[in-house]
Amino acid sequence: MLIDNVIISIEAGNGGKGAVAFNTNVMSLGPAGGSGGRGGNVYAEGVSDLGALNTFRFEKKIKAENGMDGRSQFRDGHDGKDLIIKVPVGTLVHNLQKEGELTIEHIGERVLLAQGGKGGKGNFQFRSSRNTTPKQFQPGLPGEQWQLRLELKLIADVGFVGLPNAGKSSMLNCLTNAKSKVANYPFTTLEPNLGVYYELILADIPGLIEGSSEGRGLGIKFLRHIERTKTLFHFISAESENVKKDYKTIQKELENYNPELLEKPEYLFLTKTDLLDEATLKKQMKVMKTLNANASSLSLQDEESIKNIQKILNKIKDKKIKNHLNN
Repeated sequence: MLIDNVIISIEAGNGGKGAVAFNTNVMSLGPAGGSGGRGGNVYAEGVSDLGALNTFRFEKKIKAENGMDGRSQFRDGHDGKDLIIKVPVGTLVHNLQKEGELTIEHIGERVLLAQGGKGGKGNFQFRSSRNTTPKQFQPGLPGEQWQLRLELKLIADVGFVGLPNAGKSSMLNCLTNAKSKVANYPFTTLEPNLGVYYELILADIPGLIEGSSEGRGLGIKFLRHIERTKTLFHFISAESENVKKDYKTIQKELENYNPELLEKPEYLFLTKTDLLDEATLKKQMKVMKTLNANASSLSLQDEESIKNIQKILNKIKDKKIKNHLNN
């Protein structure tokens, strides 16, 4: 089960309190209380594991280590260990107690979520010419505490969309090393699958159904993932009784959810074309071309059609690399 929206409570460590102590060494009188250590911070770090949020399914409270109290003989307390929580790349961190949100966009990117409390001063820090035997000290300050909502929105280069059973998972498996489950059923799978084609991240978004934008099935959940995908590959099965209707169904759901989704670059594919005779294929492709001038046929049994989709992916890959170099 993919967890892509979870609320957790985080607490940075408290600072340790300062010590009140005096030097026990002969001929070395005076204050010798050390200061408390800083409380541990809480960070979020981006990882490639799509299921990283599953950790928080049952573990809802996260706390970093407190700083140690100061000790005698000028010994400061140790700082508390920082706590790093792993979240999938594409996670939005919403702070429910103050405005603003953070986005984790890159693997290894680390952002501060909660600041640890500062350690209190020991009495050594209060010494002066007028106060040679201070007994003052400071307690450690509390660490920040926040309630956060972690929301995963996939950041994929190419998102595979279409009705259930359109061949998206099979194509992802063909193009990448993904091991998506494949079966001939007319209902949606339960979670997205990712694959990597050279530098491109491909996301098989589980099949949408009519009414997805209104919350039918798991539609809203999956439409949220499509929102941040850069390019869409729209798949329609050759087994469809009405390819135009299937296409319009998905387009309508995308538009109802967010009209900007229709502005994304789109490639249209008629899949499983090995199931059609030549005359029927020609008829179906004629309709497809009216929907998208760049529509093409696709079959796992046809090596040329596989090369065609790879050619498209290579162009997207080259453009991504070029943009990265320019930036």
